[in-house]
Amino acid sequence: QVQLVESGGGLVQAGGSLRLSCTASGRTFRTHRMGWFRQAPGKEREFVGAIMLSAGNTYYVDSVKGRFTISRDNAKNTVYLQMNSLKPEDTAVYYCAASSVYSTIYSQTYGFWGQGTQVTVSS
Repeated sequence: QVQLVESGGGLVQAGGSLRLSCTASGRTFRTHRMGWFRQAPGKEREFVGAIMLSAGNTYYVDSVKGRFTISRDNAKNTVYLQMNSLKPEDTAVYYCAASSVYSTIYSQTYGFWGQGTQVTVSS
């Protein structure tokens, strides 16, 4: 199994930045792809983006493209979500996820999930 722990959430003003971290432990050698999701109150969970751990290529949904950046440090088993130019509509609980199944970077199917970290953007 793979355990994921997110950190770095908090309260920030609109236009500000936050960096979330997601550290994996356990059978991390099995993970090939990691993604970030978010869920705002009363809304469905939304896919934010993903990174392939070997090649490092990334994918972002249109709503965050150009503002958010996903990166990884394989030596630390950690993936980051750098969020810039934050907007109030980015307010949500952010989750990282990991997959041990080979698939495309666009896949939203993940087998392992973190507990989430709250991001609140004030206007």
